[in-house]
Amino acid sequence: MKELLVVFIGGGMGSVTRYTLGRWVNSLHGHHFPYGTLVVNVVACLLIGLAIGFADHKQWIGPHARLLLVAGFCGGFSTFSAFSTETLQLMQQGHYTSNALYVAGSVALCVLATWAGISISRAL
Repeated sequence: MKELLVVFIGGGMGSVTRYTLGRWVNSLHGHHFPYGTLVVNVVACLLIGLAIGFADHKQWIGPHARLLLVAGFCGGFSTFSAFSTETLQLMQQGHYTSNALYVAGSVALCVLATWAGISISRAL
C-alpha cells in the first residue's frame, strides 16, 4: 500500500510539472510544432536516466525514492499520449515535414537524454 501512495504522490507532482512546463514552453512561440511536449519528454527521459543511475548504479537513492521518481514523477511527467495525439494532428493538418521531425527528433532525443542521465549518474 505504501508503494501505491508513493507512486500516486510522485505522479501528481509529475503531472502538474508537465502541465506547467509544457504551457510555458508553448507560450514562447506561436508555431504549430509541439515544442512543449518535446521538451517535457526529453527532460523526463534525462531525469529517469539520472534516477535509475543514482538508484541502480550508485545506490544513492533507495527503492521508495526510485519508485517515487521513476514510476511516479517521471511516469506522470512524460506524456506518450500527448506525443501520439500531436503526431496525429500534425499529419491531419498536412504538416508532414514537421511531423517527421517531431517523431524522429522525439525518439532520438529521448533515447539520448536517457543515456545521458545514466552516464552522468555513473560519472558522479
